[in-house]
Amino acid sequence: MTTDPSSEPTIRAEALTRRFADADEPAVDALTVSVQAGEIFGLVGPDGAGKTTTMRLLTAILSPSGGDAWVAGHHVVREPEAVKAQIGYMAQRFGLYPDLTVSENIDFYADIYGVSRRERSGRVERLLGFSNLGPFRRRLAGNLSGGMKQKLGLVCALVHTPRVLFLDEPTNGVDPVSRRDFWRILYQLLREKVTIFVTTAYLDEAERCSRVGLMHRGRLLACGTPAEVKRLMHDSIIEVRTARPRRAAALLRQRFEPDRVSLFGDRVHVTAPDAE
Repeated sequence: MTTDPSSEPTIRAEALTRRFADADEPAVDALTVSVQAGEIFGLVGPDGAGKTTTMRLLTAILSPSGGDAWVAGHHVVREPEAVKAQIGYMAQRFGLYPDLTVSENIDFYADIYGVSRRERSGRVERLLGFSNLGPFRRRLAGNLSGGMKQKLGLVCALVHTPRVLFLDEPTNGVDPVSRRDFWRILYQLLREKVTIFVTTAYLDEAERCSRVGLMHRGRLLACGTPAEVKRLMHDSIIEVRTARPRRAAALLRQRFEPDRVSLFGDRVHVTAPDAE
């Protein structure tokens, strides 16, 4: 019997584990998950849950302590360079060069990915068009707003037309309008059958994903559509927005059970049987 290659997951992890020598618990603990082509998968969890480590394992930046993972048909340990050729990766602090213009940053990444001059001209124009960065191509990256920097980082990650896009909390700290624009671009990429794996601390963003996984202390607690995962939650979630989230979380843990308080980037979540 032959297997249809199109039915194979674009991202597949089996018991993927990563331990750090100075930690008591694994950062990623026996993670098993799969993501299909053309799907946007959101990994949601509080700070320290293991989301970034998971992404670094799947992008062949970190080596696992155990388990296996494949991306675009390539094993992340045995074929790391083949994996990197098929993916775009945007870390939390994407490496833009502030003293280069928008166009110069894009050309720099195109050179790194080996995109020929002939290939890149039309491709760059299209990327500048759908990101609305065209009018700013001569502006220094250091002079862009936070939202525009994120869009430039996304364009740089897409310049080689990857099959799979990894985004680590790409809109953290970005204003609501820029977040909406960023997600509009992601939906355009979905129509082009790009597979997107994104970590986020925002519950409204998680609801925009095809499926989400809830991660806590390195373990995947639940996985399914946003509606399916919401049905698993019997308590209400209260989101606290404050300029001092870590201080707020510490105060809330004094008042409530510590396990009910989680830090999600610049926000604090409190679970309670009764929201009032």
